[in-house]
Amino acid sequence: KRFSTHTKIFAFTKALYRHNTFAPALTKTTCKSYAKAAFTLAETLITLAIIGVVAAMTIPAVLNHTKETQMKTGLKKAQSILSEALQLMQEEEGIIANFANYPFRAFFPVFKTYFSNLKDCSNSECSYLTGSTVGNQYYTYNGSTNAYAYYFDDGQLILADGMFLMVEDPNAVKGTIFLSIDINGLDKKPNKWGHDLFTFQIDEQTGKLLPMGHPDTDFTDESTYCSKTSSNTKNGIACTYKALTEKDYFKNLP
Repeated sequence: KRFSTHTKIFAFTKALYRHNTFAPALTKTTCKSYAKAAFTLAETLITLAIIGVVAAMTIPAVLNHTKETQMKTGLKKAQSILSEALQLMQEEEGIIANFANYPFRAFFPVFKTYFSNLKDCSNSECSYLTGSTVGNQYYTYNGSTNAYAYYFDDGQLILADGMFLMVEDPNAVKGTIFLSIDINGLDKKPNKWGHDLFTFQIDEQTGKLLPMGHPDTDFTDESTYCSKTSSNTKNGIACTYKALTEKDYFKNLP
């Protein structure tokens, strides 16, 4: 004798509950109710579609927020690492890091000894390019042109955490030392000034590390050096101060 679908459900469920003294009483009526309560295929597909739409709307925002947080954290970490190394160097050497004490290309050989587990790239070996052409791997703040490269070629280091440091030693005209650091490494994009590449300046009088764009640094004009429209090859060099002081800086990158 053939059983109806509901009869089969009742028989099977009753067998499962036979030895369970806490199970509710089962009847064909309750089994029919359970069967009717199940999701249909159409309902399941609609639910999955709604979940997919919500995920598509929220995941990009979450990823962007995560990236912004990583960049903020990376920049602050870079500032701390450079400040500590510079301070220790000047305390042990007993002199300020400026042109008077460190003539052209005399600073980098000393400074690099205050980092551990690094890769020394000499002048430009890590960039695979030499001289001014190292800028071909870096772009300005708005990406309109290659970055000014002469500030990157007096010494390069890959730090233990992968950050890429490039040094501009003082010259005969001015005793300013620039430290530019790519906080997520040379091989990771976007490789743009003010995005993942940030420049600091060592104050000639105090030896203190200053974020470029600070009132006491060489580049403070944001309309030229941290601009969404400027075509200057140094555009982005002055963004470091803004990145450290403005809350929503990384949300408004070009």
